[in-house]
Amino acid sequence: MANILIVDDEPRIRDLIREHLQHAGFTCSEAGDGAAALSALSQGGIDLVILDIMMPFMDGMTCLREMRTRRILTPVIMLTARSEEYDKLAGLEGGADDYVVKPFSPRELVARVKAVLARTMPKPAEGAGHYTFGDLSIDTASHTVKVAGKEASLTPKEFDLLVFLVNNKGIALSREKILQQVWNYDYYGEDRTVDTHIKMLRGHLGACRSYIVTVWGIGYKFDPDAL
Repeated sequence: MANILIVDDEPRIRDLIREHLQHAGFTCSEAGDGAAALSALSQGGIDLVILDIMMPFMDGMTCLREMRTRRILTPVIMLTARSEEYDKLAGLEGGADDYVVKPFSPRELVARVKAVLARTMPKPAEGAGHYTFGDLSIDTASHTVKVAGKEASLTPKEFDLLVFLVNNKGIALSREKILQQVWNYDYYGEDRTVDTHIKMLRGHLGACRSYIVTVWGIGYKFDPDAL
């Protein structure tokens, strides 16, 4: 079963999350701030991080940025006591896979943990594939993407989004469809989540960014022949 790292400066919050995750069959590790979380992650064996934003010494956003700078691509669910759109988008743009606003339902958090892990845990080799479109190369076995021979540093969510678009090449996909298939549950109409990740993904693809086409009034499609 997956090992979840719970990062929060409040012991009672860590206890609450750990109790529900262990009841669901997960094993848990804990850290009280971002610096301790980075130390735990450096030792490996962590499958997902539940990361609070507001913490002393090193806050969650700083920890997340440092993770991605170090190319630690472990999936992250952010915990925030603030519900402003800016905080949500900042986390997603920083490389988070999901967010939960405090106060939260422990059952909902467990459901989101399962959804993120379902997307990001390694799949059997027989499901692997390799795609090449011009200067863009995608290898699902190694989870690598290269543009003109240079590896692009995608988060797990960005990689899943790209592969979903590629597997539906030429099909106009609504934001709702993308949310259901890539995020694996209902985001209650928050289309900005898709738009934010498309923006980040295009940034990684460089000269191949035009392969992801905006279909006005619908959503997006992958079209390697687009100009």
